[in-house]
Amino acid sequence: MRRLMPRLLLAAMLGMAMPVAANAASDLVVAVSDNINGLDPHDLNDNISQAVARLTHEGLFKLDRDMKLVPGLAERYEANAEATQFVFYLRKGVTFPDGTKFDASVVKFSFDRGGNPANNLKRQSIYVMIDRTEVVDENTVKVTLKYPFGAFPNNLAHPGALIVNPKLVAQWGKDFNRHATGTGLYEFVSWDADTVKMKKNTKYRIAGLPKIDTVTYRSVNENGTRLAMLQAGEAHFILPVPPEMIKLVDKNPKFVIFDKPSLLSLFTTMNNQKKPFNDVRVRTAMNLAVDKAAYRKVIWSGYADEQYSPMAPGIDFYVKQPAWGYDPVKAKALLAEAGYPNGFEATITGTPATIAKRTMEFLQQQLAAVGVKLTVETLEAGVLTAKLYTNPGPETATIQMLQTGWSTSTGDADWGIRPFLWGKGFPPVLNNFAYYKSQIVDDAIEAGLSTIDPAKRGAAYAIAQAQAWKDAPLIFLGQSHNLAAYTVTLKGASIRGDAQFNLDDDATLN
Repeated sequence: MRRLMPRLLLAAMLGMAMPVAANAASDLVVAVSDNINGLDPHDLNDNISQAVARLTHEGLFKLDRDMKLVPGLAERYEANAEATQFVFYLRKGVTFPDGTKFDASVVKFSFDRGGNPANNLKRQSIYVMIDRTEVVDENTVKVTLKYPFGAFPNNLAHPGALIVNPKLVAQWGKDFNRHATGTGLYEFVSWDADTVKMKKNTKYRIAGLPKIDTVTYRSVNENGTRLAMLQAGEAHFILPVPPEMIKLVDKNPKFVIFDKPSLLSLFTTMNNQKKPFNDVRVRTAMNLAVDKAAYRKVIWSGYADEQYSPMAPGIDFYVKQPAWGYDPVKAKALLAEAGYPNGFEATITGTPATIAKRTMEFLQQQLAAVGVKLTVETLEAGVLTAKLYTNPGPETATIQMLQTGWSTSTGDADWGIRPFLWGKGFPPVLNNFAYYKSQIVDDAIEAGLSTIDPAKRGAAYAIAQAQAWKDAPLIFLGQSHNLAAYTVTLKGASIRGDAQFNLDDDATLN
């Protein structure tokens, strides 16, 4: 058994500090780039909404600011060697803000609800391995899985596994997504258009916390406007800050730049099941033909790191691989050897987002030097998603190359690589848009899930990373940095490796 204890735009562009607005000192305002889409943690698939849910809810486990697994509503757990049974020992004396008691029956309700296909919730995949959840006693839950899943505790630290209040689910029904509140640091107050307000949970399980009275989330799409809000004191934390705008605030002593490597691996998929990308020589050539250092400098202004594995450093069981390097001469030779001495034509697809579009144009220029003529196609997110997930298989897939990336919200190697490298994860099951399949990688991924032994899991994921790196199913581009800015009066706020806003339990705003 194992246990685990606009009007302000000019001011922003000139880097001028304007008078602080009349926000109360204990009202933290966070300005983000996109809209909040909901509050129900079981039905969210975007980072911004999930970050809000993590302020109002807790899971049995959580990930700290460094993406390391720590106890949440469970104090510890036990598991059998086969990683098919887990017993969770819950914290006592925890209540929801409305007085509803947290206990084992609440955990069972939450797991059963999240995993029930009839509920059609977006995060059902978090629970798909669960066979049954049983209440052992008031403070003990036993979960039996359908198959071994050694990463189960990390799975429960995913925002999709946050524990919901059964009383509120019953009270609000289909409207629960606009009223959800759990046992977290903050209690939901209101959601109007682009603004979500939360207040201190006075029944939080740790006395004296939180120290910040209220949190207001503002959706502000325009980069310059978010920056202007920070300058004027209308926001205390803004994210993201585009790389080219960092210089507008990094010299101002009233603000702090948050700059840390993320867990986001940036890459371009290639349909490995169709010509020309079914030939490893072609895929290798594509990697060698791209100057990754230039990519990081031109597209990210240097705020990105070289990639040495399919997944990022900081994820459990990461193993560094040899650098790919830049060798267009060798790339041309490999293309000729594969039967493409004059190159070929292909289409690369992505969203109209600035970074994505600039990346595709960069690749278009780089690959032209070895004879590969790329057509850049931009699709709105909804159209692109439909094309990706409604195709019956790789043979009929209409997207040859996809500009994308992946980050894990569990901190574990399983969710760090399985969604886009597992041969059984072709869409719509998961996100293997490269249609990559390697028996060696599949066996290793599954071996990594078959045990809770860290040494055995580490050995399995080392094999998976090495083989996938060698097979080059993707054009590996780099790892981006998380970039944000905040006022010096705010302590304990950050961005986690998965790009979600993080507020420490004891965060302060003076």
